[in-house]
Amino acid sequence: MLLAVSAPARLHTVMPFNGLLIMDCRLIHFSGRVQGVGFRDTTWRLAQSFPVAGTVRNLSDGRVELLIQGATVELDRFLDSLRSKMRDFIESVTVENIAVREELAGFRIVS
Repeated sequence: MLLAVSAPARLHTVMPFNGLLIMDCRLIHFSGRVQGVGFRDTTWRLAQSFPVAGTVRNLSDGRVELLIQGATVELDRFLDSLRSKMRDFIESVTVENIAVREELAGFRIVS
């Protein structure tokens, strides 16, 4: 589901199409050596530089789960940057587009 909303005033200026940005929400799972290497902390720090909201947490099966929401173009930029920084630890990534969650605000690490 895509939702068009007015452009948020955040750290980066994104040129909206006709004054609107397309919002996206993704549930992403990272596999590999992604726990115990600072993956969640790196994700949180990186998220502070992008107009995105969400959570990151370790799963009991050894994967890291990232729930991320924002303008599609910003999500792509954020994820490219995260993959680049953590490429030595990531073996595979699964991405699922899910419905936009109105309650998501800010970015946090979930225990």
